[in-house]
Amino acid sequence: MTGDSGTTGRGGKRHGIPHLTPAGLRILDTASRLFYEQGIRAVGVEAIAEEAGVTKKTLYDRFGSKDDLILAYLRARDELWRTTLVRYVEERGGSPKGRLLATFAALRDWMRERNPRGCAFVNAHVELPADHPGQKVAREQKAWQSGYLTDLATEAGADDPEALAGQLLILHEGACIANSMQSVEAAAERAQAMAAVLIDNS
Repeated sequence: MTGDSGTTGRGGKRHGIPHLTPAGLRILDTASRLFYEQGIRAVGVEAIAEEAGVTKKTLYDRFGSKDDLILAYLRARDELWRTTLVRYVEERGGSPKGRLLATFAALRDWMRERNPRGCAFVNAHVELPADHPGQKVAREQKAWQSGYLTDLATEAGADDPEALAGQLLILHEGACIANSMQSVEAAAERAQAMAAVLIDNS
C-alpha cells in the first residue's frame, strides 16, 4: 500500500486506501484513533492489534508494516476531511462569498468533533522523519486545500485568487493551532470574521 494515492480532483476523494476486510477496517479505525490521540511514534503495533482484537500477524497481513498503516491513517483522514469540507460548502455555502466563509464553519464543527488536538497532518509532519512517505501525503493534503480555496476565491471574483487562498489557509491553520492549545476562544469564528474582511478587500 505504498503506491501513489492519486486524486479525483479538488472536490473529489483521495484513493489508494485498499479494500479492507472487517478486521482490516477495525485495525485502521483503532490505529487512526490512537495515532491521533497519543501520537504516531508513541503507539506501537502491539497496542493497536490488542485494542483492535486481532493478532499482530493479522495486522501485518492487512497492512504490511507500521509505516504502511500510518499511510493508510493519513490517507483515510485526508479523504474524510475533503469529503466533509466539500459537502459542508456545497450544502450550506450559498453565495460565492458564503462558500468561502463556510470553510471556516466547517472547520469549527470539525475541530469540535474530530480535531481537538490540532491538525493531524501538521502533527504527522512534526513527528515523522523527513523522508517518510507520510510527509508527501501531508503536503498533498495542504496543496489540495490551497487549490480548493483558490477555486472558491476564483468563483467569488477575487482579483488574485491564489493570494486570497493563501491568506485564508493561514487563517485556517492558525485557528486550528489556537483551538488545540486553547489560547484563543472561538478561534474558528474569529478567523471567519477576519476572512470576511479579506474577502471584501479582495
